[in-house]
Amino acid sequence: MSATFFESCLVDTRAKGFPEPYKGKVRDVYELKNDKLAIVVTDRISAFDHIMAEAIPFKGQILNRLAAYFMQKAASVMPVHLLSMPHPNVTIARKCEAVPVEIVVRGYLAGHAWRVYKDGGRTLCGAKLPDGLKQFDKLPSPILTPTTKAKKGHDEDISPDEILKKGLVTPDRWIEIEAKALSLFEMGTKTAAEKGLILADTKYEFGIWNNELMLIDEVHTPDSSRYYYAESYEEAKKMGTQPEQLSKEFLREWLMSQGFSGQKGQKNPTLPEDVRLDVYNKYKILFELLTGETFTPVYTNNFETTLSEILSRE
Repeated sequence: MSATFFESCLVDTRAKGFPEPYKGKVRDVYELKNDKLAIVVTDRISAFDHIMAEAIPFKGQILNRLAAYFMQKAASVMPVHLLSMPHPNVTIARKCEAVPVEIVVRGYLAGHAWRVYKDGGRTLCGAKLPDGLKQFDKLPSPILTPTTKAKKGHDEDISPDEILKKGLVTPDRWIEIEAKALSLFEMGTKTAAEKGLILADTKYEFGIWNNELMLIDEVHTPDSSRYYYAESYEEAKKMGTQPEQLSKEFLREWLMSQGFSGQKGQKNPTLPEDVRLDVYNKYKILFELLTGETFTPVYTNNFETTLSEILSRE
């Protein structure tokens, strides 16, 4: 890859004439008039709640376009915050009051769930797990494993009982969230299966707009989801090896191989160009498989000017 490819990363954004944005791990969010937001999906990448110093070229465009693709599909299940996508890195959305928990739906025993299970845990966020499961096994039925939304540090597991006890959502709203999350997961599972993939687990975020529950943030992207190739999944299971996957878990595993898991005192490893390119290629492959479209990067020479013009029109 040329130097231009890696130098093209969109890491930090600003817009002339607009206040500094709220900066999340990956997204810069600008408040607009008429209760709207401009969400800029950058090329930053995080793992174990740490932002890596090196970005992934055009990752933001892949995530933003894939999230928009699935938002449009999700609109058949529930209202979504998406209004428009004026640039591959930019989403214009309704300004919702965020529900203060994230909802992880798991259909397979992998990642964090497996790490808890292999250490003897049989309950995860209030969901019961049967004995006798192996890593990457399909669960008897999908489970919800909510987490808190930490502004700093790690998100923490939380059970539905704790969510209600702390008054984070009302009982009626929680029933609605559970139902919508499972319906979205069913939709994502079906879409993945049609493309020869398995949606192993994913994260959803919800907001409230005019007292209506709404899907916000991203949906079914490789940053928020774990996908396996269906064709090789069974063979890998028989061989006792990890199924080939398309997700950010690849990066987490590489970081752990370097002795980094986000613990206090650990220093972020430097991401070599070959690792960054591998992440880009995995994200690109997943985008093209799921959407049926070819991903072509859009190079923007002066993104600050472009963003300022977009925001001024809204």
